[in-house]
Amino acid sequence: MFVPEVRGFVPTVSIVGDDFCFPYLVDLAVKKKVGFSAKHIQVLDDNGSLLVQVDGGFWQFNKTRTMHHSLGFPIITLRTKGIWLQQQWTVHRGEGLDGSDLLYTVRKSHSFQLKTRLEVFLATNLTGEICDFRVVGSYISQSFKVYKGQTLMAEVKERFRLGGRLGNEKFEARIYPGVDYAFIVSTSHTK
Repeated sequence: MFVPEVRGFVPTVSIVGDDFCFPYLVDLAVKKKVGFSAKHIQVLDDNGSLLVQVDGGFWQFNKTRTMHHSLGFPIITLRTKGIWLQQQWTVHRGEGLDGSDLLYTVRKSHSFQLKTRLEVFLATNLTGEICDFRVVGSYISQSFKVYKGQTLMAEVKERFRLGGRLGNEKFEARIYPGVDYAFIVSTSHTK
């Protein structure tokens, strides 16, 4: 169960699209299944209805993952870029590759990390010196928080299941009002 941090008013934070922002606090279930060659993620609402799904290769040198709407059309595509230690992900609208489709870039803050620390740079951030969002968490507990400045945008925590099957994980995602859940889900799968 979540114990949310207190936060002040934050206007709508729409990165992927307004369709993915709720005007109220929302708790989502995230199911991740890692197979021998692929990774599948489903994001479900309180009623168990599919909102989005992420599919992609797992062992490829240059990984590509595509987030699809529940109706099947591609929303965003995540691609790795660079060498292994300095791995960074670029996220494009739909299945686009060119600069006009670029939404944001996610990269590790340092090559070697004991904790998850990612920096998110929006496509409009031309200098790339100060990140627009930070993802801070723990590899061990599989939990993390997303911040814009000092403001908490979302929290994701692994659900502990005794006797859970290898390769299947379940998470709880708490998305604060006005925050783009597709953006939060995509940043969580670039670690």
